Amino acid sequence: MSLYYEDVEIGTVSESPGRTITESDVVAFAALSGDWNRIHTDAEYAKTTPFGQRIAHGLLGIAIASGLAVRLGTFADTTIAMLGVDWTFRAPVFIGDTVHLRISVVSKRRTSRGARGLVVRRLELVNQHGAVVQDGTISLMVTARSAEGG
Repeated sequence: MSLYYEDVEIGTVSESPGRTITESDVVAFAALSGDWNRIHTDAEYAKTTPFGQRIAHGLLGIAIASGLAVRLGTFADTTIAMLGVDWTFRAPVFIGDTVHLRISVVSKRRTSRGARGLVVRRLELVNQHGAVVQDGTISLMVTARSAEGG
């Protein structure tokens, strides 16, 4: 069930199911983005880096976080637009890691067009060890039921 602006409560926290990062994910993302950096695609080279193994692209992490958020269905039918992203890469994501998403509603406000609202959510991409590997805020414009009220 999609939430409308009026349904959103500041402080609400939700968690997505997990998803394991595969070698296919990394190769497909390299092909899509054109980023064939050896730290992502060359196992022998990656052994010589501080990580000791290949890591997933940082932007792949954001893309997976976005997909995990969509799987929750919170704004599946009410999202108008994504307005902004502020993101931090905290730790590497390795091939074989299983990640899930923790989402907290930070703020909300009506837009100048009353039948819309701006919802800011904090997203944390968490690995199987409980470590936050990426996090940030994403601002969404969502549909309101009416042009009036909170």
